[in-house]
Amino acid sequence: QVQLVESGGGLVQAGGSLRLSCAASGGTFSSYAMGWFRQAPGKEREFVAAIIWSGSNTYYKDSVKGRFTISRDNAKNTVYLQMNSLKPEDTDVYYCAAKLGTWDPPPSTRYGYDYWGQGTQVTVSP
Repeated sequence: QVQLVESGGGLVQAGGSLRLSCAASGGTFSSYAMGWFRQAPGKEREFVAAIIWSGSNTYYKDSVKGRFTISRDNAKNTVYLQMNSLKPEDTDVYYCAAKLGTWDPPPSTRYGYDYWGQGTQVTVSP
C-alpha cells in the first residue's frame, strides 16, 4: 500500500509561482509512474502532468506546457510540480497519483492510477 502526501499549495497572485511536492511511502517509489491531476468543485478530475518511473520522460496537459514542470527524486521518494506564470484558471485542488509499472506514457485519466493523495489547494488571485 502506497501513501501519498501533497504539500506546497497556497494563495498566489497571477503570474506567480508555486512548487507542489508529493512524498510517497510504503512502496518502491521508482516502480511507479507518477501523475498530477486537478479538480474544481463539481468538475471532473483532470490530468495535468505525468512522469515515468525513471524521470526521463514527462507529459503535460496542453494548457500548462511551458509553465509547469514535473520532476521526481527517487532517492527522496518525492515528485514535484513546479508551477510558473500561474493564472486564475489554475485554481483547483491538486492531487498526486501513483501507477505501478514502467508505463510510457503514463495514463492520462484518473481511472488509470492506483493510489492518490489527499490533495492540496492552489488558489491564484487575479
